[in-house]
Order: sequence, then C-alpha cells, then structure tokens
Amino acid sequence: MDLLTAIEKNDLTVIRELLVNEPTMIDAKTFFAAGKKGDLDVIRYLVEYSRISLNEVDDQNRNILHYAAFSDNDKTFEYLIDRCGMSPFVGDVNRVTPWDIAVSQGSEHIVSFLEKKYNSKLEDYYRNPIRTGMFPDPSIVRVGEDYYMVNSSFIFFPCIPISHSRDLIHWEIIGHAITNPEWAGLDELEGGRGYWAPDISYYEGRFYITATYRLNDAPPTYRRQIVVSSERPEGPYSEPSFIDEDGIDPSIFNDDDGRRYMLLNRGARILELSSDATRQISEATLLYYGDNKRAPEGPHIIKKDGYYYLFMAEGGTGIGHKVTVARSTSLMGVYEPSPYNPIMTQIDPGAALQRCGHGDLVDTTDGRWYMVYLCGRMYDKKYSLLGRETAIDPVEWTSDGWPIVNHGDGPSCMNLKPLPEVVNKFDNVGMSVTGLPLDFMTPRPFEAGAVKCYMEDGRLSFSIKGSSVPLSSKDSRNIVVRRQSDFDFNASVVMDIPQQMQEGQFAGLTGYYDENTWMIFGVTCRNGQNCIFECEHIGDDDKIFYGDNVGSAKSITLKMFTKGLERKLVYSLDGDSDKELTTLGNVYYLCDEGIKRGKRFTGATIGMAVYRGDGELTIDFSDFLYEKM
Repeated sequence: MDLLTAIEKNDLTVIRELLVNEPTMIDAKTFFAAGKKGDLDVIRYLVEYSRISLNEVDDQNRNILHYAAFSDNDKTFEYLIDRCGMSPFVGDVNRVTPWDIAVSQGSEHIVSFLEKKYNSKLEDYYRNPIRTGMFPDPSIVRVGEDYYMVNSSFIFFPCIPISHSRDLIHWEIIGHAITNPEWAGLDELEGGRGYWAPDISYYEGRFYITATYRLNDAPPTYRRQIVVSSERPEGPYSEPSFIDEDGIDPSIFNDDDGRRYMLLNRGARILELSSDATRQISEATLLYYGDNKRAPEGPHIIKKDGYYYLFMAEGGTGIGHKVTVARSTSLMGVYEPSPYNPIMTQIDPGAALQRCGHGDLVDTTDGRWYMVYLCGRMYDKKYSLLGRETAIDPVEWTSDGWPIVNHGDGPSCMNLKPLPEVVNKFDNVGMSVTGLPLDFMTPRPFEAGAVKCYMEDGRLSFSIKGSSVPLSSKDSRNIVVRRQSDFDFNASVVMDIPQQMQEGQFAGLTGYYDENTWMIFGVTCRNGQNCIFECEHIGDDDKIFYGDNVGSAKSITLKMFTKGLERKLVYSLDGDSDKELTTLGNVYYLCDEGIKRGKRFTGATIGMAVYRGDGELTIDFSDFLYEKM
C-alpha cells in the first residue's frame, strides 16, 4: 500500500511504517489529502512526527487548514488552529479563506467551532481590498462620524476622487478636487502623469486636499504641489494654489499651535505653509530619510500622546513596498525608528494582496485606530490588471507607544468590521458637476459639449462626439470610462449605428489603459461599408480583426465577457440573436506590466470611445452595464 492510499483509508499503522522506513515520502499532496480526510490521529502524527512543513501551500496558495475545512471535523480544525497556530482568516490567491470553504461546504461542525471561538459570524468580517480597481495612494480623514478618502487620479478627469463612508468599509465617490477643465492642466501630459498621491485634511471648518502635479519629463520643472480647499467635502474646491517645491506625495500637518506644514519626499522633508495653505513660507528641511532608505516617500504625521509619529512609504511601489514609522517628541526631530518596522508589508509571495504600502491613519469616535494603505492583486501572479487598490486594517498601540498594524501579520484578507454597517447614500450623490456619473471619467478633460450623459429609470446613456485624434495619441478626447474593478466581469452597451460612417471612423466599447495600450470593439467604416471590428493597440502596433457588414441595422448591442486576460466579444444587431465576433486570449497590455513605456502604474478601465477623424460623428450609447462575475 502506498502512502496516499493509506491516508485515504486513515490507516495510521501503515502510514507510520511507510514514513519510518522512508521519511521523505511525505509531500504536500499527501499532506493535503490527509487534511481533506480530516482524521485527527493521522493529522497529529504527520504534524508531530513526519518531515512535512506546515508552510506548504498548493498552486492556489491554500494550506493545510484550507483542506481541513472540507472535512467537517471540528476537532482536527481546532487542533490545527489552537496547537499549530494556523489561521482561518488567511486567503488563497482568490482571497478564499478556510472559513469560507467551511461555509460553502456546509461544514456545520467547523462553522460552529469558528463562531464560538471568535464570537462572530462570517458576515461580521470585511474583505480587503475595500476599494477595488484603480484607487491607489489613499489618504483619509474623519470629521465627526463621517470618513473621507482621496486617491490618485493621474491624467483622468475630473481629478482626485473624494469618497465618503460611515463605516470605513462601504465607500462612494461624492465629488472631485478639480472639476474645472481649465484648472486641470492635463492636456499635454502623458499617461500615468497628472495628479499623484493626494492627501486630505480638515482645518477650522475647511477641507484641504494637496497632491503632486506630475509633469512630463521636460526640464526644468518635473513636479509641483497643488493645494485646494472647500467648506464642503464634495466641493466645489478652490482653484489650485501651487507650491513650487520639488518632490512627490505631499501631506498637510496642522500642529496644536495653529501653524501649518507640508511634508513631501525625498525622505520626509517639511516646510511651513501660510495659514490658508496657499503659500510656502519657509525652506524645506529634511526631518528623516526613512528606516528602509529605499524610495522613501508618502510622509504623514499624526500627533498622539506627546509624540509626533512620522509614517512613510518605502521600498518602491511594487513588490517590497512597505510602511514604516518613526517618532519624536518635537516636530523637527530627531526621529527614532520603530523597533517593529516595517509595520505593514507583504512577505508571502503567494498571497492575493501584494505591493502593500503607502499608509495613512485615522481614529474612530471611540478611540480605535485604522490604517488605509494601497495594495495590488496580480492575475496569474504576473499582471496587475486592476491597478493599485485600497485596503484597511486595525492599528493597536504597544505599551511603549508604537503602532502595530493587524497584529504585525501583514495585510489581512478578512477582518472584523470596524463599525456597524452603513450603506446609506451621501446627499447629492449621482452626477458630477462635469456632467459625468461620479464613477466615470475621461483621459484628460473632454471637449466642451462633446459628452452628455442621461440617467432614466436606472438606465445609463451617453452621447459622445468623436475625437478628431486617434486613441493612440495623448491628444485624443471624449473617451468615457470607469475603473475595471474585477478580474472577471461582463460589460455591455447598446450603440446606435449611423446610416453611413466615413472611411476609418469607428466607435464602440473600449478596454483602455492609456494612449499606448487599449482595445476597442464596435463598428467602423471599411471600403465604404459599416462593419463590425475589433482593434488591439499595443505600443506602436495595431492588430485589427474585421467581421460582417452591419447592413441596414440601426443599433448594435456590444457585449464583453471577461475572465482574467480573456475577453469574449459578442454582438447582436437590432436586438437579434447574439453572435460571437472573436475572443481575445491575452489582454496583458491593459496593465502596468504590459509594455515598458512611460509611467505605468494606473489600472485598466472599461467604457466607450468614438473616433471621427476629419469628419463629424456623434454616437448615442444606451444601457451601459458593468457586472461583476
């Protein structure tokens, strides 16, 4: 009898004999088989006497506790948690935890054990990330019982989304920091530049947002800092004031004496601001260069219990990203690094959440603390299609006054909800003052009057005037998109077909990253006939596939079925039966890692685009839908 058969039969006598004679016979496959069987005596022997490691994971990053969750043996599950230190909160590559498996399998004994042990139910937990899709570089502030967060927007308009929450988990965009296209200054900027790493703060009845305005690499000026303010969190905000101090990732700190400061990298430098935060009134000076010393940025200061705590992002914004902290009894230092650094990073290369860093702290009304931070999920361990997202974890303070995030365990897959769930809507949420839905945007401001949106009976419709410049140029306009927030999703839209387009014109459903990489699926004019087509633009190359002519059809329904890197493109004419145009097997180019060109750390989007060339072309789109799968 071989070892796997003995394990399947729970024959401990044979298992012992085999492993005594050949200790190296045990491997992850047989260990996980034992976990799935759930026999406590077998598991105890393998754990305590065999050479197996409890760090073994499969190709989905599932460990022995994931497999034991299938067994419905609460005693084995209890042993693995209480005696072996395994956690039911650890997720696999898809963020599925042992607790999830137990619930999905109907393992009543294990679920009952977990609920008693942790005095909670599965629905009492939230999942990271809390903001999926392109929501990087979070900054957060509490005003009363309301929480507000800002994230980077790069060259997308309106600029710098402002989100609101009452429970720290459910968020909705309520406005933007810059909604006037004349103030945005995005027209000449390449993809990936624009507004980086904003910070939000509250001071004497006004909200202040500062961010780096990142220009193209044309000397002498590469970076400027902007500050806007408003009495209302959703805006409108003031015209940007510029602080011409080089660096990135500014934040504003208001000290107890009323003096106001800006921090920014490299390291953490500090300069004093005027009382209205519109002018720099001192030279910048270095407070501290960081603990890790690699790419020190994202400085934030909070004051607590007589200490100034300086939080920094270090290690670069990819794999190895982290948060460190130092403190001083005086604002100008000297700063002492925490012995617990880094207080947030990901050390498990197989975990779902990677590149964790750039944190900001907030307290609750009852005195608890939380950190929001950026993270990234990689598809196939290679492609960050969704861009950098926002996660949150609890912060505890040690007896000697140092902050520890999530018990020092790194980013959590799931954790207890901080506050009672509140999903009610913020007042006046719906359309932006730009006329777009709040979760839609355009690469750089759209042309005046070129984009119109209508919402009737829950149906989302757009009228888009075509750009005279191709999507492959930074001068292209009127591309209307929203963040891709899931690896697997379906998107669809109904598009009116003009009676006759001009040669080369096109319109349709687009997957857009930047001017360098995108795809579109819709209708174009070829050889004088309107026909269905799709185009992939990768760097300098266009891969085009043409389908049937549309004939006299007046409308086309475009459907995009997405699973990871695969996109199945389906259409129907005038509501007739569906037909498949083609399947794109690898849209790897819609992410940071797609090609090496320019600044690439934004995220994939999905929406609509129209190209008119030298002619005129305005297209009506209706019933735009995005559905997570």
